[in-house]
Amino acid sequence: MELKATIREVLGKKVKELRKTGAMPAEFFGRGLKNKHLTLSHKEFAKIYKAAGEHELVTLKVGVETPIQTLITSAQRDAISGVFLSADFYAVRMDEKLTVNIPIEFVGEAPAEKNGFPIIKVLDEVEIETLPANMPHKFTVDLSVLNELGKTIYIKDIKVPKGVEILLEEDAVIATVGEKTAEEVAPPAPDTDVAPVEGAEKEKSE
Repeated sequence: MELKATIREVLGKKVKELRKTGAMPAEFFGRGLKNKHLTLSHKEFAKIYKAAGEHELVTLKVGVETPIQTLITSAQRDAISGVFLSADFYAVRMDEKLTVNIPIEFVGEAPAEKNGFPIIKVLDEVEIETLPANMPHKFTVDLSVLNELGKTIYIKDIKVPKGVEILLEEDAVIATVGEKTAEEVAPPAPDTDVAPVEGAEKEKSE
């Protein structure tokens, strides 16, 4: 994924005017590199961020300079509109390991859930260490194995690509089948075949 940018001369409060043109400010930095103030297309950034998030490489092309492999390390949004306000890009070295969080995608349907048991999802992302070229886009977790109370999916159950190290204990829980709550457990039906109390009819007739 490639994103084009230009060097930004507008700084401070004047950045608000920049956003009115459909552009947004960004910062570029990296170990041993000079920080740069950038201008991006808001529309193009939103498209890239939706696909890459903060865990996939983005090729940043600044003017006529050589494209650089980067990660989006942060993206600020307006709390009300959700519009992106700014972003930070970190230049990565392809021969240097990175520590990043990779999202978990849950697939399949848990049989236990069909039987009224809640599925408790403990993790939605996993921290890993890897070279940039080996970075996975996501980890897929199949919930169809959760078929009874107490059944659990652990970190050790994830299929890890070569060259990727998960920085969590193997027995860390990803998802598990919980117990039914009081509301989910149906109370026993009342017994309608109760024998009348001896003498009750007599007292009624008197």
